[in-house]
Amino acid sequence: MDTDIGKLYGVGAVKKEAYARLGIHTVGELLSHYPRGYEDRGNVKLLSESDGVSKCAYLLTVATEPRSARIKGRMSLLKFRAYDDSGICEITFFNQEYLKNTFTPGTLFRFYGKADLKGKNYSLTSPVYEPVIEGAELPPLVSVYPLTEGLSQKQIAKDVRSALVLASAKELDDPLPEDIRRRLGLSPLAYAQRNIHMPESFSALAAAKKRLIFDEFFTFALGLSMTKKENEKHPAHPCLNVDVSKLTSTLPYSLTGAQRRVISEIASDMRKDVAMNRMVIGDVGSGKTVCAAAAMYIAVASGRQAALMAPTEILARQHHADLCALFEPLGIRCELLVGSLGASEKKRIHKALAEPDPKKRIEVVIGTQALLSEGVSFHSPGIVVADEQHRFGVGQRATLAEKNLLSHTLVMSATPIPRSLALAMYGDLDVSTLDEMPAGRQRVDTFVVDEGYRERLDGFIRKQIAEGGQVYIVCPAVEDGEEADLSMEDIDGDGNVLRRAPLRSAVRFSAELAEKFPDLSVEFLHGKMKSRDKDAVMQRFASGKTQILVSTTVIEVGVNVPNACLMIVENADRFGLSQLHQLRGRVGRGSRKSYCILVSDATEGNARERLNVMKSCYNGYEIAERDLEMRGPGDFLRGSGETSVRQSGGVKFKLAALCDDMGLMKTAFAEARALTDTDAELSAHPLLRERVSKMFSLEAGTIN
Repeated sequence: MDTDIGKLYGVGAVKKEAYARLGIHTVGELLSHYPRGYEDRGNVKLLSESDGVSKCAYLLTVATEPRSARIKGRMSLLKFRAYDDSGICEITFFNQEYLKNTFTPGTLFRFYGKADLKGKNYSLTSPVYEPVIEGAELPPLVSVYPLTEGLSQKQIAKDVRSALVLASAKELDDPLPEDIRRRLGLSPLAYAQRNIHMPESFSALAAAKKRLIFDEFFTFALGLSMTKKENEKHPAHPCLNVDVSKLTSTLPYSLTGAQRRVISEIASDMRKDVAMNRMVIGDVGSGKTVCAAAAMYIAVASGRQAALMAPTEILARQHHADLCALFEPLGIRCELLVGSLGASEKKRIHKALAEPDPKKRIEVVIGTQALLSEGVSFHSPGIVVADEQHRFGVGQRATLAEKNLLSHTLVMSATPIPRSLALAMYGDLDVSTLDEMPAGRQRVDTFVVDEGYRERLDGFIRKQIAEGGQVYIVCPAVEDGEEADLSMEDIDGDGNVLRRAPLRSAVRFSAELAEKFPDLSVEFLHGKMKSRDKDAVMQRFASGKTQILVSTTVIEVGVNVPNACLMIVENADRFGLSQLHQLRGRVGRGSRKSYCILVSDATEGNARERLNVMKSCYNGYEIAERDLEMRGPGDFLRGSGETSVRQSGGVKFKLAALCDDMGLMKTAFAEARALTDTDAELSAHPLLRERVSKMFSLEAGTIN
């Protein structure tokens, strides 16, 4: 599995470099590059059954000799006709004259694409094609992989086949103990690897997913157990001055009972000479920042320094403004360190952070990844706070920790998750929960509508903007064509298939809205944009220059926009309830009456029931419990969503993020606990130990 990817036939230096951009360097990493979905080519239809929108498979007999023609200079067209019992189809290929001898009249092919009806006949443009040969079976499901420049679906599929052959020839050992595998009825690893990439059937795919999901949870649970023990050994400077009354007395409001409890838990940890590793989980608006401020105040009052790292410059500036208002009246020096500062200003801050004289030293610094840069060192580190922890990688947090040796650590997350899941997913941290909202928070009225309401929805958008409001519109995809015929999550644990409406994309929809509302300012925002471009777009929206912001879920966390009063979520059935609740929390942060409208045409599964929960429930923890009950833990583990409870902040889940079975997760954790009870260091299971090290981005054989 550690064989260099360049050893595979046809993978030269250029392809190897492209694979590296996907984080793939070895055969094992290639086999862990799972499909994002599948083309259901086994679902063969007649031409007359085409809806002109969905891609389908058609068994067609070639009727005419292919003819080629030149158009627009160098471009060429290759055309011929094919038929089935229900109609005739004209098939067109661009710049593929070499296919002229492939399609002989009378031969049968399986074509895959969108068949449009033009007049009495159908048309297919550049479809996928496979000859139907008697006695040979065509695969019913064909994988669709995440790509990067320089790699095609065809290339990855070919290389995966080569990797599977290599893995099979080596008869690789299965890291999962055989007694556990047999007792739980899980498929062998080789079977799972083959059927996740080249499924024999929907049921085989479901069995493969179950085994590989179990592996992720099991490996993760083993790692949590081992890192927890290591964390308990890390020393820290005790911060004994834990009286925060001087800080809280300046607040224009009273703390909630939950805030007082969480601050007490933090203070108790910081008095010890063992490093605090605590997470504060709280709903949007529950008051996490005050809890972080209390922790930072305790450090400063005890003669130490405090650092807060935010994922974006906009959020760092927002935190800086809020904390300055709290700290400066108390005589605490508070500075901002972000990438856009000039060299001389950065140098000044670097010097003041390392200053031995307490009167000249910066006591509190808020920043972005600029806190990780060379030249940043702390004279008397006391606490490190990471906001929106899932946005930071292991390496980033480790670098900040190295600059703050013997300091306490507090991480914050705005994702309310059920206690049972929090204990499982954050077993290496102590978890504090803010489960009480401050008084006076306005309710965001929520509605569920279908496409039939589009015209009225457009009118409502214009009305809100005319009254001075701003609008968020969230789409599940960045650009058109991102979705496979079937996404991985469309196949449940029993191999049943859920068919859903196509995804609406942020880029295309923003263009449509700009055309529909030419007098309004419309922009789009998504995670593939450069950080500075995202910040600029968000800044324009925050300042009111942009009236409609079309975005992916990247706006789940970010700056407060008091004028934002309408949140519209397209394809709302594609999001978990907790994600929807997070998105809803982006509006209603000012004095304006605010609304959330969930748009979905979904009728299958429990989609409508789930969306109706959002209309009647506004408590983040209650919603999270319903989400866990109805969809399993997968929605909380999304590797690409900004509400992920782990994501790059510790471990990036792959297939586990599709898990709809809480029972499977609980079983994996129970088995991991039982194993570490008898073999705490996994000394008798070296392959498992190596897996744990890789999952937690550590050197093989080293857990720390």
